[in-house]
Amino acid sequence: MDGESADPTRIRTLAVTAEDIVAALEARIQRDSAVVLRVTPPFSGRMRARLHAGPDEYDEEPAPLHVSPEALLAESAPSYPRPADTEDRLREDPDAEYTVERHHERHREAVTAWRERVRDHVRDTATIETADGPHEVSVSVLG
Repeated sequence: MDGESADPTRIRTLAVTAEDIVAALEARIQRDSAVVLRVTPPFSGRMRARLHAGPDEYDEEPAPLHVSPEALLAESAPSYPRPADTEDRLREDPDAEYTVERHHERHREAVTAWRERVRDHVRDTATIETADGPHEVSVSVLG
């Protein structure tokens, strides 16, 4: 366990896949679900954060850290496309007739484009919450 500790402030770099960030964001937005990125102890300089949906209370000490996916995004990150906004854009398009099918198709396209764009807005550094307070780490996007 050389370099590993119960102290989460040992973390210097948080490694996470872009897919996990996007999936956590979507789950939180679409289903109002408490999906997070979990960092499991023992802690060391470089830690992996993985997608986690489930309980946030643990019996063991130290407990895993739960990182909000929003904490990893810059303020300039695009907002998730709402179906109503997609509908408005479709109805305003003089070259397209509104149909429910076309609305669904355009919304799927808008969500796919958002998934790609949001990946470009992950911060280089982020502040994560620990039991001892906020702690700044660098963020390494995998994949």
